[in-house]
Amino acid sequence: MPDLRGPQHQPAFMGIPTYLHSPFALSQAELTEMKPDVAVIGAPVDMGVVNRPGARFGPRAIRQAGYAGSPNDMLYHMEFDLYPTRQVKVVDFGDAVCPPSSLEQSHEAIRLKTMQALQAGAIPLILGGDHSITLPGATAVAQHHGYGRVGMIHFDAHADTGPAGYGGVLISHSNPMRRLLESGAIPGGNFIQIGLRGYWPERELFDWMREQGMRWHLMAEIERRGFDAVLEDAISEALDGPEVIYLSVDIDVLDPAFAPATGTPEPGGLTSAQLLKAVRTIVSSVELVGADIVEVAPHYEGPAAITAEVANRVGLEIVSALAHRQS
Repeated sequence: MPDLRGPQHQPAFMGIPTYLHSPFALSQAELTEMKPDVAVIGAPVDMGVVNRPGARFGPRAIRQAGYAGSPNDMLYHMEFDLYPTRQVKVVDFGDAVCPPSSLEQSHEAIRLKTMQALQAGAIPLILGGDHSITLPGATAVAQHHGYGRVGMIHFDAHADTGPAGYGGVLISHSNPMRRLLESGAIPGGNFIQIGLRGYWPERELFDWMREQGMRWHLMAEIERRGFDAVLEDAISEALDGPEVIYLSVDIDVLDPAFAPATGTPEPGGLTSAQLLKAVRTIVSSVELVGADIVEVAPHYEGPAAITAEVANRVGLEIVSALAHRQS
């Protein structure tokens, strides 16, 4: 009988679903010994949503997406002309232990696991989970690299800077960016947001964001000026001060035609091609120290798994762009 843990080719639907069929680390000591460049962390949390739940199933769906079988070092990036996982070692560090009854305990578990990945010398790639998980993930990165030294590039339909969520909740998915600003983990002038649209937040909240020095690019601007021009400005703004960058990708930045399985869909967004190009352009241009991909709620679509597929590719574009920077 063949050893299914071995390096032979397998279909994507076989074996333990680690991200990109990467090796799996059970502990911080094991992760450190494996010397990863990127550590994938699942954050199965959706207690922070105010609309449709289900993002707790996102990490597993993202890991299971894709058709490529193992070994993962056979993945070839056509544009960069390289095999990304031959140059960048990816290790799946499993999921943070997130009790579904406590958002606070879940956030602390995510922060600690992210810190363990950083201490092992890896860039954490966090698979959410609702967008509230950016608060513990980016906080850990700022604690490791220093408050005020980390910038944020944030793809989203929504600003996520509300003073409080529905019912006065302070750590929902509608306000992680505000909490990061208030804590000093990431200064307002180092926040760049791309893809905002729709009918929230209200004007007064944009006034508050402007007072903090935040910068944003609405979908209306992308439509008017073209995405290439906007992306060039966003990268320049991201490098205006920060030494390193955290990338947060809310999958609802995409039009629902490309990402129907998300908690707060907003029509009129980016295409998958635009987002993937943007991610590889940004990661090729900045020093990335952490990233997350959030708000995949797989049960809102059928077996095609469109949303999980594009989220899977967002992560792979991050890894590929890191490899491109090394080459």
